[in-house]
Amino acid sequence: MDQAIPTDLTPAQVLPKNFLRPCLLLLLREHPAHGYDLLERLRPLGFSRDDPGRLYRALRTLESDELVRSVWEKSTTGPDRRMYELTRTGMEELHLAAKALMATDDVLGVFLSRYSEFVSLDRGKRARSHTE
Repeated sequence: MDQAIPTDLTPAQVLPKNFLRPCLLLLLREHPAHGYDLLERLRPLGFSRDDPGRLYRALRTLESDELVRSVWEKSTTGPDRRMYELTRTGMEELHLAAKALMATDDVLGVFLSRYSEFVSLDRGKRARSHTE
């Protein structure tokens, strides 16, 4: 089972502002999904499952921005579920977000490199977070 990024800080203290948005676009780029599936798949990206309301608000916003679309999927074993999929505009937005995150990663790398001249940081945690 996937585990969240190991840290003593809460996700809100670690993750970039509005990081949920590109994460949802990425997960939907991988394949269409319903809300519960997305909630589970967000965990390795540093999100907990304790705020499904936030997820559904974000999905509604993505849909109103025409980055995702949804359809009702009929179910024979339970209630119908809303399935979300990425639109072409959503793919373009995801690409822009990935480029912005890469630029942020570069700047953070410079910062951490310079800071490590004074204090040794536990790089093991950071390395593990990318492989778990």
